[in-house]
Amino acid sequence: MAQTTGITITGVSGRMGQMLVRSVTEHAQTHLAGALERAGHNWIGQDLGLAMGGAANGIIVTDNAAAALAEADAVIDFTAPAATLAIAKAAAEAGIVHVIGTTGMSEGEIAQLSTPAHRAVIVRAGNMSLGVNLLTLLTRKVAAALDADFDIEIIESHHNQKVDAPSGTALMLGEAAAEGRGVKLSDVSDSGRDGITGARKRGDIGFSAIRGGDIIGEHDVMFAGAGERIILRHIASDRALFARGAIKAALWGQGRKAGEYDMLDVLGLGD
Repeated sequence: MAQTTGITITGVSGRMGQMLVRSVTEHAQTHLAGALERAGHNWIGQDLGLAMGGAANGIIVTDNAAAALAEADAVIDFTAPAATLAIAKAAAEAGIVHVIGTTGMSEGEIAQLSTPAHRAVIVRAGNMSLGVNLLTLLTRKVAAALDADFDIEIIESHHNQKVDAPSGTALMLGEAAAEGRGVKLSDVSDSGRDGITGARKRGDIGFSAIRGGDIIGEHDVMFAGAGERIILRHIASDRALFARGAIKAALWGQGRKAGEYDMLDVLGLGD
């Protein structure tokens, strides 16, 4: 039997965590190596399979990162910024690949990943899907082709339990648009419209966030000019696509040189 890649999942009790557990277990090239949850969670000490309502699988949920990563080749992490930074340190100490799908990280928090990236492979992306990463490339190219006479607006929709806005994917698309225009997103971002805001500033990149129901993820990049609009769209209808992308990243990272990468690198679409 061919050897498979051991992957630890963080935040295993959440919707994405459980999807990742199932996807890793079912994938022909991977096996589940550990399960990590926050301290005090009622799954701590339980068999993960039983906690998820199925058969026992011998993986005990722990809040100890070192223990959860001990038998792993990679860790997939869709949690929260503070937890991600702690996991990055533990993954670097273990010398394993760290795949980060966590959103809502500040520029300062992202900058802190550079230290563990000296010792281990980090693959971080606001979205792990092939389609969204192709959309990112298209957004950059269209933004480069059109001048500021075309207003750029990124409209994103997610379920009513999402806690951050704009979404990580929307910000990734905003960064691509800004890069295409040769500007910094922080200088042109407009995401706080409310009340009498005045006319839109030429060259701004706007963000609109919709929250409702069980929407998995929908993203439009609209280039609105006089008399015409160009709209690039991606719709996610199955959360499993993010899990598949994350597993692809974990496998791709095996044997790579330590450093920071993104999904464009994984997909061979990087510059």
